[in-house]
Amino acid sequence: MVLSRAAIRYAKATLSLAIGQKAEDAVMLNMKELSHGISDNPEIKEMLLSPMVKSDQKLNFLNEYLSTAHETTKGLLRTLHENGRIELLEEVALQYLILHKKHKNEDTAYVTTAVPLSESLRIQVLDKIKEFTDKEIHLENQVNPELIGGFVLRIGDVQYDASIARKLDRMKREFTNSL
Repeated sequence: MVLSRAAIRYAKATLSLAIGQKAEDAVMLNMKELSHGISDNPEIKEMLLSPMVKSDQKLNFLNEYLSTAHETTKGLLRTLHENGRIELLEEVALQYLILHKKHKNEDTAYVTTAVPLSESLRIQVLDKIKEFTDKEIHLENQVNPELIGGFVLRIGDVQYDASIARKLDRMKREFTNSL
């Protein structure tokens, strides 16, 4: 938990600095690249967490990896290096992305369906969601054939399950309880 609070503080400070420089979107792109790069490459994650790799080597690698990054991002890397917190980088990047979305009044809705959404259905779902929120919503469709049909919608910490699998499970429990 201490690491999370530290990551949030670094992310807040970076966002604040980026906003002051009108570079929050450029830094956001760098944070996305970092987040995906670290999570998609276990070798990078292992190197960042390894006590055997010197902090200077980690910083040099990151500076090469993000050679075209915005100066605010490079400043974050230097600060994490100077404070001996380079292992927090992935979490700081994720926290920055969350804070950036809040700053831009954006959110992501996750719709899980048994088959991929068509473009027209995707637009209908987005229009319906926009009736309930004033945020700019990005829609991500996840496919899970086990749902059989229907959908599961999750926005933030609110979830609505209208899947056939859930309805069948509920009917099964009701039938079992009535015996």
